[in-house]
Amino acid sequence: MAETSLIAEPGKQEIIITREFDAPRDLVFKACTDPELVAQWWGPKGTTTTIEQMDAKPGGTWRVVQRDAGGNTFAMHGVFHDVTPPERVVDTVEYEGMPGHVVLETETLEDLGGGRTRMTDHLVFQSVEDRDAMLQPDMKEEMVSTTELLAEVLQRQISQKQAAPAR
Repeated sequence: MAETSLIAEPGKQEIIITREFDAPRDLVFKACTDPELVAQWWGPKGTTTTIEQMDAKPGGTWRVVQRDAGGNTFAMHGVFHDVTPPERVVDTVEYEGMPGHVVLETETLEDLGGGRTRMTDHLVFQSVEDRDAMLQPDMKEEMVSTTELLAEVLQRQISQKQAAPAR
């Protein structure tokens, strides 16, 4: 099973999350920009995600609402700054429960050959304090479980494609 690497050096305003997937880069890119697929993996296990808006193009906006088993609602939104298929997405992320704390996210997809892709998610926070708030044990676990859910969605997509009759 692929491991998710999370690097957060003391005193820096960034988190770097890396994961390799047994899926081609174009499929990983689609899973990160197609609202129907994003809804299946975004957020920790046990939450339901609704994509209210996702216009994956420069200047496009997005908004996601999550609901946990206890009925609590969490919303995030942002703006896409760069969308370069199938290699990169740059956007902002703002958790609506803490307005004014914006994160710049650069997601890079590297084709490793043989149908494998390395995703590097580089998050830059406005302050070390904001970054450290994301490093609480439950938040780290949520970031890792999200990549596990993405891997499951990718494998389902590959299985469905292989099972589809040839045309």
